[in-house]
Amino acid sequence: MKSMLSLVVLGLCLTPVYGAAPDLHAIAHAVDEHYNHLRSLQADFTETYRGGGMDRAESGTLWLKKPGKMRWEYRSPRDKLFLSDGKDAWFYVPGDKQARKTPVRKLEDLRSPLGFLLGKTKLEKELQGLGFAPDIAPMDQGDLVLRGVPRALGDRINQILLEVTPENRIRRIQIDETDGSSTEYRFSEQREDVPIEDKLFRFAVPRGVEMIEGDVGQ
Repeated sequence: MKSMLSLVVLGLCLTPVYGAAPDLHAIAHAVDEHYNHLRSLQADFTETYRGGGMDRAESGTLWLKKPGKMRWEYRSPRDKLFLSDGKDAWFYVPGDKQARKTPVRKLEDLRSPLGFLLGKTKLEKELQGLGFAPDIAPMDQGDLVLRGVPRALGDRINQILLEVTPENRIRRIQIDETDGSSTEYRFSEQREDVPIEDKLFRFAVPRGVEMIEGDVGQ
């Protein structure tokens, strides 16, 4: 699962910015280097899910901190919290009577690999068949889009599309699953190496809320 999160890094569509024949190895290495040297990251995100007759869009703020810490704070259309201290993960909807907790090593949530992005990225090792996706239009003309399959989740995921900016930042990640569903994350207002206190990644169980051990999910 940790490996998948590195998967979280890239998008590529041939453009003049990278030249007529961009070097896949050089681009993957540049993205690896960019994220492996960061200690923290804050970004706004939009998450879109399509599948099973559903079409859901949510947004909020994401915090990542080395090693393996993350906090997804959803604000629209309703408040939700998904966080991990690197060992355990929690999911809670304010107002609910229960919160869920599971060890990260057992976590199968698609967000979980992002917690290990900082300092762990090795795209070519962790994305099988990593290559360019010239058939996928990038959000911005100067970006590139890559596709591959995470080695650890090949039985669940058909492909991952990763959009990368000329500055080697991840702008968008699309995860297409074998059941036909698709989840897309778009990141904006990215702030790197910002000071983030560890307490942001600790879950305090609200009064009257029961903690349930089991699968964490939406």
